[in-house]
Amino acid sequence: MALAPLSGTPRSTLTRKKDRAATDRTALYEILDEALVCHLGLVLDGAPVVLPTGYGRDGDLLYVHGSTGSGNMRAAATGLDVCVTVTLVDAVVYTRSINNHSLNYRSAVVHARAKPVTERAEKLHALRVLTDHLAPGSWEHARDVNEKELAAVAVLGLELTEASVKMRTGDAIDDPEDLETGTAWAGLLPVHTKFGVPVAASYVPSDRPVPDHILSRRAL
Repeated sequence: MALAPLSGTPRSTLTRKKDRAATDRTALYEILDEALVCHLGLVLDGAPVVLPTGYGRDGDLLYVHGSTGSGNMRAAATGLDVCVTVTLVDAVVYTRSINNHSLNYRSAVVHARAKPVTERAEKLHALRVLTDHLAPGSWEHARDVNEKELAAVAVLGLELTEASVKMRTGDAIDDPEDLETGTAWAGLLPVHTKFGVPVAASYVPSDRPVPDHILSRRAL
């Protein structure tokens, strides 16, 4: 089944460098599934607030979470318009002129009204989605969430109905006069996110092996 294209609302339509827009919903999914941190933006008490947070995607629903004691999370749960952004940087673009330096990147912007997830089964499902995105394999490996912990965490669901994707790929681009007379180096410096060697907590016995679900992430 073909996926519906991304929406073209006034908020989600690019006004500059429209050629960098992607309307394929698959591009949105790929960015959200690859990144680890999003930024949740909202207006609180008349001032903008932007919060870095973990998230997880389940189809066309994005889950974010935080403490029930967070005023920002409580405000977002009241039906405010919020904005979630995710950015992946793939390369620094060097050109012969400072003006044309850039980044190769992929970014997603989601506009929505967050809905609190309070029903126990759905909340547990959302937390599993979050866990599987940030630390896959841990839901089966670690201790289950207890009732006290469940009550202390707030989960919000955001529908991926209104979203935009923007990206830059490809070579460095210089003005014709710089191509003819410039001498500075131009090109790409790739950026990669890699997982390092796992470091056990101080209380874990030295002979306890690192679980396969953690080791497998290093191979990605």
